[in-house]
Amino acid sequence: MGDHHGQEGGVGCPVTEPAKYRDKRTERFATGERVREFQAFEEQIKKRLVILESAVTRQGLMLLPSNRFESLGGDRKGQFSIRINQQWRVCFEWPDGATKPFNIEIADYH
Repeated sequence: MGDHHGQEGGVGCPVTEPAKYRDKRTERFATGERVREFQAFEEQIKKRLVILESAVTRQGLMLLPSNRFESLGGDRKGQFSIRINQQWRVCFEWPDGATKPFNIEIADYH
């Protein structure tokens, strides 16, 4: 099971999935490290990440009003967000047909 040299039944290079986290800071926090910039609101971040990770569809995130789900524009076109607080959001990509979000980022968005 621990062999990462190939895929079962596959030939050639393994299929690469999109990066789950967009930046190292978000990845560090999501894997249990404390991130100084997030300390004042880390419980809210944890709650939002659990909601995001538990979602089966992008549409499911829209059903919970407290998420304040938004489709973003400008340089973040193609991304969506759910709010942590007035200033911070969890931004991510979740294209039609995808089974989970990727490029997840905790962003200062004001």
